Amino acid sequence: MVSQVSEAVLDVIADALVDKGYILLSDIIPDYVSLALLEKMQVKHDIDFKSAAIGRGIDQQINTEIRSDKISWLDKQDHTDREYLSIMEQLKDGINRRLFMGLFDYESHYAVYEPGAHYKKHVDALKGSQNRILTTVFFLNPLWQPEDGGQLVIYDEHDVALETVQPQMGTLAIFLSERFPHEVLPTLRTRNSIAGWFRVSHANHGF
Repeated sequence: MVSQVSEAVLDVIADALVDKGYILLSDIIPDYVSLALLEKMQVKHDIDFKSAAIGRGIDQQINTEIRSDKISWLDKQDHTDREYLSIMEQLKDGINRRLFMGLFDYESHYAVYEPGAHYKKHVDALKGSQNRILTTVFFLNPLWQPEDGGQLVIYDEHDVALETVQPQMGTLAIFLSERFPHEVLPTLRTRNSIAGWFRVSHANHGF
């Protein structure tokens, strides 16, 4: 049975997006789902990881100076992935009911950062592109310590750091894609996460 996100939690998320534009949550994803996702990442032959690229279309390229993680896209036909994606679907519908953002679909990938890997400061959506609207990052790292590195740093529009997020197991970050530059600091341990984006199908949305 798929876990249900409560209306109260959806209210908290919507209020935070209006007030600050981002929120950090814990325990929204059930432990059994988190553990299954982590197990899948750790059994490497179950996932076809590829070096992550930057840019899109004909401009897409591998540049490990900017980004050195490896990724594999989630598949809704896979049982483990489907559990997580169903929760994201609940978030999409709940946020749309409250904020009329016009979120239409969700894309996401596993991301593994081997020791030394990083992702320099970037924004997930080009200004005015109206494609990726809301970013999620879900962390799958038990017993993570600050000295292990790999923190997600979220900045404001003036490049002032707002949050330094430890990539601890069960933490979910949600933020407006256009508004917040962010980076992944170099990690000293293998760091596992799922990055995702809620998208719109047209340019008209609001809250």
